Amino acid sequence: MQLNDILADAQDQDRGRDFELADPLTGKPCGITLRIAGPDSATQHRARLALTDELAEAMDESGRVPAAARESARLNSLARCILGWHILEADEPVPFTHANALRLLRSALWVQQQVDAFASDRAAFRGTLT
Repeated sequence: MQLNDILADAQDQDRGRDFELADPLTGKPCGITLRIAGPDSATQHRARLALTDELAEAMDESGRVPAAARESARLNSLARCILGWHILEADEPVPFTHANALRLLRSALWVQQQVDAFASDRAAFRGTLT
């Protein structure tokens, strides 16, 4: 592997990969597809920096960050890794916005867990863009 290979991989990860959420009980696809940036992408790098800034801003005078602020910053960071999607609500497409991404992530812990697992899986981002 050469430096140009590493740089090209990071750029490719910035384009993201499609990931379909699976029903947590059956494991079958549930019809919601997210485009997620890879772990070595500039997108995820910016999300980590923003997470650090949010935590620093939430810190109290004793240096503690309340649990609610930590959780909010974590979800914001995860939402920033989502680049787009295909989601329906009442048979209508849901607009892709940061607020809607947070709404999806807050809907269920299993959604957060699946998105986080995929976003951190380098193997899922190897090969050609789909």
